[in-house]
Amino acid sequence: MTTIYLVRHGVHDQLGGRLCGRTPGVLMGEAGLGQAEAVGRRLANKDVEAVYASPMERTRQTAEPIARACGAPRIEEPALNEIDFGDWNGATFADLDHQPGWRRWNAERDQARAPRGETMLEVQLRLSCWLEDVARSGASAVVAVSHADVIKSVVALSLGLSMRSHDRFEVSPGSITTLSADAWGLKLQGLNETP
Repeated sequence: MTTIYLVRHGVHDQLGGRLCGRTPGVLMGEAGLGQAEAVGRRLANKDVEAVYASPMERTRQTAEPIARACGAPRIEEPALNEIDFGDWNGATFADLDHQPGWRRWNAERDQARAPRGETMLEVQLRLSCWLEDVARSGASAVVAVSHADVIKSVVALSLGLSMRSHDRFEVSPGSITTLSADAWGLKLQGLNETP
C-alpha cells in the first residue's frame, strides 16, 4: 500500500480574485510559505520517499520546504499540473461571472470544457494513470503538491462521485488530503487537514 499526501499549494495574493490556472509567475508570499513550512513539519516523520509537484511556481514553492523537512527529493510531475483553463487562464472572476460558459463549467463539471482547455474527466484520467504508477512503484508514502480542483478530481475519483459534486467539499490552501492506493484501488483517509 502507498500513502499519498495530496497537498494544495499555499495562498498567494491573487487567490479569490483571478483564475490563475496555468498563468506563469504566480508566487506565494509569507503566508503561503508559512503554510508550506507547516505541512513540512506535519509530514516530516511519515517516511515520505518523494515529493512530487506540479510545474507551476506556487506548487514548486510549496514542495521545497516539504521535501527539505522529509529529506526526500522534489520531482516535477506534469500529471499534477493545474487544469488547463485555455482562454480563461488569468481572467478575473468578475469577468468570468458574465460568461455562460463559465456558469456551465461550474454547474456541469462532469461535461463542460473550458474554451480551448481541458475537461475534468481529462484531468481525472491523467491523475488516475499517475496514481496507478505511484501505487505500482512500491513507495510507502509520497507527497503530491497540486491545485484545488485537481485534488478534488482525485477525491471524486476515489469516492465514485460525479464532478458535479466538486463544491460539496473544501480543499483549502496549504491543506493535506490523504489517500491510500493498492491493488484494490484508492481509499480516502483524510480530507482538507490544515496543519
